[in-house]
Amino acid sequence: MSAPGIHTAEADTLPVRDRDRDWDGDRTAEYQGYRAVPARRPWRWVGTFLVACGVAAVMWSLFTNPRWEWGVVAQWFTAESVIRGLGETLKLTVVTGSLGFVLGFLLALMRLSASPLLVAVSWTFSWIFRSTPLLVQLLLWYNLGYLYEKISLGIPFTDVRFFEVQTTTLISQFAAAVLGLTLNQAAYSAEIIRGGILAVDQGQLEAAAALGIPAWRRSTRIVLPQAMRSILPTAFNEIIGLVKGTSIVYVLAYSDLFYTVQVIYNRTQQVLPLLLVATLWYITITSGLSVFQYYIERHYSKGALRTLPPTPLQRIRRVLGTHARIPALGSPLTTNRKNP
Repeated sequence: MSAPGIHTAEADTLPVRDRDRDWDGDRTAEYQGYRAVPARRPWRWVGTFLVACGVAAVMWSLFTNPRWEWGVVAQWFTAESVIRGLGETLKLTVVTGSLGFVLGFLLALMRLSASPLLVAVSWTFSWIFRSTPLLVQLLLWYNLGYLYEKISLGIPFTDVRFFEVQTTTLISQFAAAVLGLTLNQAAYSAEIIRGGILAVDQGQLEAAAALGIPAWRRSTRIVLPQAMRSILPTAFNEIIGLVKGTSIVYVLAYSDLFYTVQVIYNRTQQVLPLLLVATLWYITITSGLSVFQYYIERHYSKGALRTLPPTPLQRIRRVLGTHARIPALGSPLTTNRKNP
């Protein structure tokens, strides 16, 4: 092999693979005595120590302070009345969330329509229900009987009636809660869905139209799958907020989880333990939804990312793997490299 920097005919006659192998061998021999040392990050360890001390102090307070009354929490956590209230909370979440997103999808399509009337109606709906507090909306729906004594279905501007019922009979506590939560959720869902649809590149729609793909297939096969990547994170956040937002129906004396807990602690005077029961159940529900959200978002990111985000189990394996010993240069792990 010729000296570095000197061009000779002998060097030109060597195959490229042999020359690369000789150069790799020289480079490995040059760094044979060096040892790879991990980067030192002292402030990371300082921050970790301070946070660990804070977490330990909080945990110590939770388990050593008798006023938390964890025995009372365990007693009421799976009580029959609490489980019934939890079921009502889940029922409200499923019903109002489903109806709210269906109505929101229709409102989003109306907002994107070329009809000025549909655009105006959709915009006005979102404006009104996003501008008024949810508590006010619930109370208005519950007291609808004051404005309209009866609700009827028939031919407008005539005396023909197919159906008629007392408003106070129709608008029960559950009906008022469903109306208020659904319409409020629809106003926010419409903007979320509209934003996701607008996030899709319009050039793709133009290309699909030029290929003669029908409008319905363009929407379901091209627009919606890509829009879901923008819609899902915010939509799941809305659902998680809706789970907690159902607690506001206590003003209607509807027996959801929070109202049930209130009734119990008003009778037993064990306020804090019963509030902890409700808190733990809300944390359990929202944690399950968060895990479900992660896997749904991971599924819809297949077309946008080269590698999918790691699952929680893969993250744990990665964290544990970072603490493995780094081999020194020249060790068998670094020098036994397979040549092509």
